[in-house]
This record gives sequence, structure tokens and C-alpha cells, in this order.
Amino acid sequence: MRTGDEESFRQFAVGHAATLRRTAFLMCGDWHLAEDLMQTTLVKIYRSWSRVQKRESLTNYARTVLLRTWLDEKRRPFRRSELPGVDVPEVVDTQADPAAGTSRAWAKDLVHRALLELPPGQRAVLVLRYFDDLSVAEAAKVMRCSEGTVKSQAARGLDALRVVVARLGADERRVAS
Repeated sequence: MRTGDEESFRQFAVGHAATLRRTAFLMCGDWHLAEDLMQTTLVKIYRSWSRVQKRESLTNYARTVLLRTWLDEKRRPFRRSELPGVDVPEVVDTQADPAAGTSRAWAKDLVHRALLELPPGQRAVLVLRYFDDLSVAEAAKVMRCSEGTVKSQAARGLDALRVVVARLGADERRVAS
């Protein structure tokens, strides 16, 4: 790779690594796997950098590669038998109000656990549409499907998310009392 290409890829990777990692975490629910997915995505982009840097939307291309990498990872047989262990606690934000921080952390955790119970397609649509703030057309392009599919998956995903959040919230209230 030429020196100019190396530098432009480095700038892209530095500028987008955190966003790709967050998106990967929202899809898979594991920070370690998210880091692996982000790195694999960047390696795939690096290998074809001379061709892809000319694209008008490199960010959407990166999301597409990340989504395909995650779906490929989910299809691997060893992932099916593996059960996730205990979650590592979040780092405490000492600047936030403790009461508000507790409430925010509880809601964030509840939504994230509910998101992990959705099927991969619905989860991917919800992450792309509502966490990455993509339009229906952009999400369809990233997922390589029709806009109608994105809309229907988003509607079904939101309905399923409401049901799961209600169930998990009721379970936690029952345990707390």
C-alpha cells in the first residue's frame, strides 16, 4: 500500500473505530467480541482500501462489513454452544448525580438485555435505525435488503422489544420486593 493510502486508512480507522465498536457491542452484547468484530472489520477494509476509499459513503460500507462480519460470527458452530458468563460491571461515572446515574444505568441495562433477546435481523435494524441514527434507505443499503424489509423488521423489533422490556421490568420489580 502506498504511504498516502496508509495515512488515509489510519485516519479513517482512528476516526471510526469507536463508533464501529459501539455498534458491534449493541449487536452482540459483549465488549470483547465487539472489539474483535471491529478489528476484523478494519482488517477487511484495509485489505481493499485502494478500491473502497473512492466510495461516496465509506461509513456505510464499514457498517455493512461490520454487520456481515457479525452475522458470519453468529453462524459459527462454536458460538452456538457457548453461554455468556457474568457481565463485567460498568465503570462508574463520578460526575453524574448518583440517583440519576442509578436510574439511567438501570434503564440502559434493561434495554440492552432486552435488545439481546431479539432475533439478529430485528436487533440489527434497531441498532442501525435508532442507535446509529440511519434513515430507512441507509439501513436498507447497509443490510442489503429492501426499505420495506427494514420498516417491517423495525416495527416487529420495536413490538418485541416492548414485550421483553415489560417482562424484564416486571421480573426485576418482583425480585426487588
